[in-house]
Amino acid sequence: MDSRRVWVVAIFLFVMGDAVATQIRGALLESFQSSFGVSEALLGLVAPAGTVGFVVSVLAIGFVSGRIDLKRTLLIGVAATVVSLLVMSVAPVYWLFLAVMVGQGAAAGAFRGVDRPILSHLYPSRRGRIFALYSLAWALGAVTGPVLVNAVLSVTDWRVTYAILGLFFVPIGLLIWQTELPASTDNEQSLSLDALRTLVRRPAVLGSIGCMALLGGIEGIFFTWLPYYASTIIPRDLANLLLSTFLLAYIPGRILNTWIIERVNYLYLTFGLTLASIPVLLVTFSGIGGWALFMLVFLAGFLISGLFPTILSFAVEASPEYSGPISAMTTGGTYTGIALAPLGVGVVAELVDIQTAMYLTLGLAIALLIGTVVTWAATRGSGRAGIPSE
Repeated sequence: MDSRRVWVVAIFLFVMGDAVATQIRGALLESFQSSFGVSEALLGLVAPAGTVGFVVSVLAIGFVSGRIDLKRTLLIGVAATVVSLLVMSVAPVYWLFLAVMVGQGAAAGAFRGVDRPILSHLYPSRRGRIFALYSLAWALGAVTGPVLVNAVLSVTDWRVTYAILGLFFVPIGLLIWQTELPASTDNEQSLSLDALRTLVRRPAVLGSIGCMALLGGIEGIFFTWLPYYASTIIPRDLANLLLSTFLLAYIPGRILNTWIIERVNYLYLTFGLTLASIPVLLVTFSGIGGWALFMLVFLAGFLISGLFPTILSFAVEASPEYSGPISAMTTGGTYTGIALAPLGVGVVAELVDIQTAMYLTLGLAIALLIGTVVTWAATRGSGRAGIPSE
């Protein structure tokens, strides 16, 4: 196996593990509540805690990706991830658990601040496809998370989930340690402050960051609160499987996306997927139960799954030589939405009820539809790189 493929395997495995770490949070909310004795509003802090460290780290690393030792950064990210997950498995109080979760997010952010730039330079002629496959790897890990939780809870304490996950990352670190990066990864350009200002002012980049934040809000609500919402309608074990159903839909959705992303205008695809998701979200959180709820959640996941790789590809093609900073800013936008929107759901759920709170997804989807149209207009209708002539 050539070194490019080894790096793809290592990066995809890390992304899968990181997705598991993200998705077990929602499936374990009730366990956190019973173990630590906290309210719904405090449970809403789980998403921000898991995200704030990630966002700060991915932005900081992404902006300097052209100046740092990429392999060393990846190794530090893996090592810190292992330590954080193992400490979380034994944290005795809620506030310590949240604090270490911030550290775990920062460790993952260090890795993911440079992984997509590396992939971008390993496969410069097929960025859209490699990003779609990257997103598919994330989906495979994400769908595993709630299933892992159910398996662990059926035999032992929820804390074992974090111990198992921590050990999963050890061989990934060893694989990275033994493999040298190809020379093509040296193509990443350093970004000056003036260049950053120019880059952010480009409509394609600015629009993508905003759209990613709205998308992150939708996904964050599903990831964090879907099992909790569903447990008010169906038994808890089925509620966790409902999140798995949502994430399972990401697999066929992103497989299709790997094919269609090279054939359809990026913004047209974003608009179509978002428009189709709006009526689905409206019915999903209407209080419907049974198999209809599972079918609607699967359909919602199928439609939403194609948005992240499509918007990311649109943004990176704006300036591929700055793929690190662009990836960092769009990822930062996504995870800002993932952090803030679930916090809002927790507040609304405590003030009103969880069903009303889940309709925040509908408002965010409508805002994303508007944001896509505005970005299309600002980039003069281009759906590829989307950079107006200067």
